[in-house]
Amino acid sequence: MKTVKLNNGIEMPMLGFGTYQITANSTLLNVAKALRLGYRLIDTAQYYGNEEGVGEAIKESGLARERVFVTTKVQTSGYKETRQGLDQSLIDFNQDYFDLVLIHWPMGNDLETYRAIEDAYKEGKVRAIGLSNFNASQVQEIIDNSSIKPMVDQIETHILWQQQRMHDYLTENNIVHESYAPLGEANPGFLDIPVLEEIGRKYQKTPAQVTLRYLIQCGIVVIPKTTNTKHMEENIDIFDFELNGEEMAKLRELDAKKSIDGWPATMQEKNY
Repeated sequence: MKTVKLNNGIEMPMLGFGTYQITANSTLLNVAKALRLGYRLIDTAQYYGNEEGVGEAIKESGLARERVFVTTKVQTSGYKETRQGLDQSLIDFNQDYFDLVLIHWPMGNDLETYRAIEDAYKEGKVRAIGLSNFNASQVQEIIDNSSIKPMVDQIETHILWQQQRMHDYLTENNIVHESYAPLGEANPGFLDIPVLEEIGRKYQKTPAQVTLRYLIQCGIVVIPKTTNTKHMEENIDIFDFELNGEEMAKLRELDAKKSIDGWPATMQEKNY
């Protein structure tokens, strides 16, 4: 497993398991399966309603808590609401800390929300903090008005919307670029691209594996979600090959700046 160092020195795995739209009832089963397959980054959120299942899966796995990097995202606005919400998340998770806490969406009172997770970080309830769905100007506002620089920005990123402009901005500011929906959330035909299939045949890999490998070689953390065991196995089996410069260039040309669902509008490059 490759890792990336956050700007506070914490190591974060570059490939993880996403839990968006995995029901609370099936979270334990699927996260436990992912942990058995070698995943060590698990991504959850208050909005998903499955933080409890993630905590249960870690306990069931027998792995030491420090061997699993867990991200959650706060769905709250303002200082007090965020403090209370995060404390409830820790109760649901049934652990002493989260490895990374992000503001899930810009909500209008983001400076106070961020101040709440800054304080949780200072108290040891959180090992790293950051943002999700924030564009460059929104990230800069947080940087300019906070004492702790965000460590991660999790944004929609995939082969058809590679977020090259945001990636450059985040890299310049020493903030890790993390991709959600790296495989297009199983949209029909998303991976039926000839160049992905061509490169995949060369390395005996699927188009999904080629896509994940490409994003990681770009320095982007990926958290594909699946409840299909075969796909879980394939998604993590991407560290035994490396794309060459010509292949990377071909894949970069696939960037159409196309969101899979057209939102959030603030992330479109013309809006920041």
